[in-house]
Amino acid sequence: MATQKATAATKKAAPKKAATKRVAAKSTAAKTPAKKGAAKELKDLFEDALKDIYWAEKALTKALPKMEKNASDPKLKKAIARHLEETQTHISRLEDCFSAIGKKAVAKKCDAMQGLLDEGKSIMEETVAGPVRDAGIIAAAQKVEHYEIASYGTLAAYAKVLDQKKCLKPLLATLAEEKACDELLTSIADTGLNSEAK
Repeated sequence: MATQKATAATKKAAPKKAATKRVAAKSTAAKTPAKKGAAKELKDLFEDALKDIYWAEKALTKALPKMEKNASDPKLKKAIARHLEETQTHISRLEDCFSAIGKKAVAKKCDAMQGLLDEGKSIMEETVAGPVRDAGIIAAAQKVEHYEIASYGTLAAYAKVLDQKKCLKPLLATLAEEKACDELLTSIADTGLNSEAK
């Protein structure tokens, strides 16, 4: 009987010990030290994010023509060409935004976009030209669009809080165009391209 009570007590204590270990692990996790010149205010983070997406958009102007050249579907080729034109506009809007905050337009390498573009290149190398490659190009392009949607949504939220009205309107315009491009890519894939690739 005493053994049964001891076993029950041990079972009750086990979850408590596990919880204690989790708390201890959280408290001993090291905080990431800030680099020299790290953002101290939201305006600094806003500027940093502008530099990031500025680099991303410029890199996209080099990647989109390769995607268009490798696409076979006429609707997909047209959508990519159209988005290349929009991307040039997005770059111009970002330059206006830099000007509005009194800063020079500077690009800072965006590791996320670099990774997405590298993945898109790999997809083209690993697929045969035709519907399968087209499906892969759409998948890669939509990942890029989703990254841009997240980036412009965040930038617009920062601009609103910082009362940067000259930045907010163009950022929201770009956000709407990125969403529309994503929807267009979905419709191209859904109207038979993915089935053709099967």
